[in-house]
Amino acid sequence: MKRRTLVAGLAALAAAPRATPAVTPLLPPPTGPYPVGVTELYLVDSSRNDPWEPRIGVREVMVSVFHPARTVRGHRRAPQMHRGAAKAFGAFDVVHFHSGLPRAGVDWAATRTHAYAGAPAHRGRRWPVLLYRPGGGDPRTMGTSLAEELASHGYAVVTVDHPGDAGEVEFPCGRAGRERVRGSVFTGDPRHDPAVFRTAIAARVADCRFVLDRLARGVCDVPLDLDRVGVYGHSAGGTAAAQALYEDRRIRAAIDLEGYLDHPTGELLPVARYGVDRPLLLLGTDGFRSAELDRSWGVMRGARRQEIRRAAHWVFTDYASVVPQLQAAGLMSARDRAAMVGTGDPVTAVRTVRERVLAFFLSAL
Repeated sequence: MKRRTLVAGLAALAAAPRATPAVTPLLPPPTGPYPVGVTELYLVDSSRNDPWEPRIGVREVMVSVFHPARTVRGHRRAPQMHRGAAKAFGAFDVVHFHSGLPRAGVDWAATRTHAYAGAPAHRGRRWPVLLYRPGGGDPRTMGTSLAEELASHGYAVVTVDHPGDAGEVEFPCGRAGRERVRGSVFTGDPRHDPAVFRTAIAARVADCRFVLDRLARGVCDVPLDLDRVGVYGHSAGGTAAAQALYEDRRIRAAIDLEGYLDHPTGELLPVARYGVDRPLLLLGTDGFRSAELDRSWGVMRGARRQEIRRAAHWVFTDYASVVPQLQAAGLMSARDRAAMVGTGDPVTAVRTVRERVLAFFLSAL
C-alpha cells in the first residue's frame, strides 16, 4: 500500500509543470586590449546637505571606477548589482520607471559584469578620466557595458549614482535619515515637475564637481590624468553633463545622450543659452526625437549633433542588450522593446553607441 502511494506520488510530481528558471541577462564583453578592473567608492561631502532628505545632514555619493587592469588573475567578475540593490530594482524601477519590463522571471542579481572586483590598476601610464551620469531614476549600474568598453580602451571611467534621484543606491553602511538601500523620490518623469527637475540637475552638477575634487585628492589607487577629463550622461545625466562642461573648466569635453537643455518651463539652461568653447556632442535617436528636444538642442552653439537610426531612448544603457534578451525569452512584448531601445539589431546598436562615444573622446581629449 505504501509502495503504491509512493509510486503514485512520484508520478504526479513528474507530471506536474516545473517552475521556469529565472532569466539571467548577459552583458556584452568589452572589445579593447585591456582587461578591466573595478573599485567601488563611498564618498561623503560634509559641506553639503542632501537635497532630497535634510535629515541625512551630508551629501553621499556612490561611484564605481572602471579601469585598465594590470592583471585579473585571482579576482572575480563583479556583479552588475549587489543583491539589495537588485531586489529594490525589481520592486521599484520596473513599476515606476520602466513598466514594460517584466515584474517576474528575471534574476537581476545574477548578472555578472566583465570587470574584476579589486583587480590592480595598470600603471603603465596615467589614464584619462570619464565620468558617467545615468538618467533620471536610473542607477549607475545600468551604464556598466559602455563603461567597461571605454575602460578596456584605456580610460578610467567613473560611474556616479545620485542618491534620492536614482531608483536605488546600495550603501556599504547605514546612516540616520536613510535605509541601507536608498530609493528614489521620483515616481515618474522628473520633467513633469519643474521644481524637482531643477533640484535634480543642480544636485547632479554639484555631485560631478565633488567627485572630481575627491579624485584630485587621490581617493582611488588608479593613475589618473586629470588634465584630460570628459563627462557623458544619459537623459537627465546628459543634461547635467552638458551643464557641468559649461560650469567647470576642468572638464574638456562632454556627451549629452538625449538630455534636454532646458527646464520644463522652457527656460534654457546656461549651456544652451550661451554655448560652449569645448567639444560637446549631442547624440540622439530617431525614436526619441521630438519638437521639445529639438527646441533646446537646436539653439545650442558650438556642439556637434548625431543621430542613431532604428533606436530609442534607452539604447545608450545596458537595456540595449538586456531588453532584446527578455523579449526573446517571452518576458517582454515587441512593442515594449521598441519603446525602450528601438527595433534595430541589438549587436549593431551596442556597437554603434560604443563606436560613437569612443571616437568622440579619442578626438576630444
